Amino acid sequence: MGAMDDFLPRPQSADVTPGSFALPAGAAVSGPFADAVRLPLAALDLIPGEDGPVRVVHEPRLGPEAYALEIGADGVRITAGDRAGAFYAAQTLRQLAGPAAFRSSSDGAELAYARIEDAPAYAWRGAHLDVARHFQPKREVLRFIDLIAAHKLNRLHLHLVDDQGWRVESPAYPLLHEVGSHRPQTDVSYYGEEPALDGTPHGGYYTRADLAEIGAYARARAVTVVPEIDVPGHATAILAAYPSLGSRAGESHAVMQEWGISRAILSPLPPTVEFLETVFDEVIGALGSTPYFHVGGDECVLDDWKASPEIAAYQASLGLAGVGELHAWFLRTLADSLAERGSRAVVWDEAFVSGKLRDDTVVMPWRGAGVGRRAAAAGHDVVMTPVFPLYFDYAEAASVEEPLAIGEAVTVADVAAFDPAVAPQVIGLQFQLWSERIPDGRTLDYRAWPRGCAAAEVAWAGNASADFPRRLSTHLERLTAFGVEYRPPAGPHPWQRGGAGPRRHRPGVVPVHDVVRHLDEMTHTPDSTRPS
Repeated sequence: MGAMDDFLPRPQSADVTPGSFALPAGAAVSGPFADAVRLPLAALDLIPGEDGPVRVVHEPRLGPEAYALEIGADGVRITAGDRAGAFYAAQTLRQLAGPAAFRSSSDGAELAYARIEDAPAYAWRGAHLDVARHFQPKREVLRFIDLIAAHKLNRLHLHLVDDQGWRVESPAYPLLHEVGSHRPQTDVSYYGEEPALDGTPHGGYYTRADLAEIGAYARARAVTVVPEIDVPGHATAILAAYPSLGSRAGESHAVMQEWGISRAILSPLPPTVEFLETVFDEVIGALGSTPYFHVGGDECVLDDWKASPEIAAYQASLGLAGVGELHAWFLRTLADSLAERGSRAVVWDEAFVSGKLRDDTVVMPWRGAGVGRRAAAAGHDVVMTPVFPLYFDYAEAASVEEPLAIGEAVTVADVAAFDPAVAPQVIGLQFQLWSERIPDGRTLDYRAWPRGCAAAEVAWAGNASADFPRRLSTHLERLTAFGVEYRPPAGPHPWQRGGAGPRRHRPGVVPVHDVVRHLDEMTHTPDSTRPS
């Protein structure tokens, strides 16, 4: 039996009374949203039926994603505001059933008599997964969806393109996946070192059928997929396939093998917009439902726009004073196109700093609370995504025991202490898994958990209470049963350590707080779309 005070994330209220109810495997569940209840409780093999001990009632007045869960002598009653609420009630019931409910099968569960009432503090509770730098096969994406859904996170932001790879099949532009989806080798050097390439090909992409499956799998688990086609910068893989879309006539490109920021940038001319509109249609059509679509807008080196007579003439024809205004116009044009397709644009904060966005554009301020407040003051919905403490590509400790990371340190305690409420327009938060140093699913587990548990607690409950470390200790037993290779709070297992080879970490080289100070300075420079 799971303890009544060990839920993660914690519910709004949970009251326990003496007694317990034995829920057998193979019991029936009845009422609306029964399918949503059965998914998290797959280990119990519940079946649809009218006379079973698990009953679901729809009560819209509870609101989106809200639920009440009652366990008594006559069984389990779930009252849900919508399908997502029923799904989250079942996730809470799963935790109450104990770690065995996180395995593939269970003989049943002994459930304490209780009444739980719950609803999320934030509407956007997200996890970002970069599959462009290192490709994660479909099986890893589906598993990741299961994991974030188990923590009541409801957004999967898929970073589908960057300089190092394009990850989506395109019938209209097949060279994108035929050429742009792979590279002959990858940089394994560390910051400040001479580049060292591993000589090993890397690549992969999702077919349209894969995307459809990912979208449907996520929706069934109350997760919205937010695809990202990051433009106009981070464009080397696109230009390797279609160099005519670039800003330098006749220049050829190869998919980037190193990390860092490339000067490669798409042209802002009409053919590029037409190309991207076709890609939008393909991605939206494959996913089946895309209420949000991320278009990036970050880290753009605009020198090639300045140097192009054709682009300068086009800029003048639009009545724009400089390339900063052209950058803003380009992203606004894409947002208008997405609105026509029923999707709200999402952007990184440079797109807000560079000019006026559509009022309905969602802004992700990765460079800190200051730019987040400014975006909120301008009327935008804001999802907090700051480097500290929500970039999980940073190591959990400044230690030689850690595996290779971009820098350090972002701890579980740092994440748990985070307060996203910098302005009333903040609709949520999201942790980021940039994958330069995340080559596979085992490393993904290590980076995401348990820091993702702390992010989920803040996103659902509004903050992490003082007893979070104790509840996390219990929750890690569930993750162990689920087969998650998380980082233990005391430090990595021997087989998870960096060692002395290419996975060796270099403590102290890139402290996260130095990065944050630099990024804060960038948000106040005249041309903040270009990193210094």
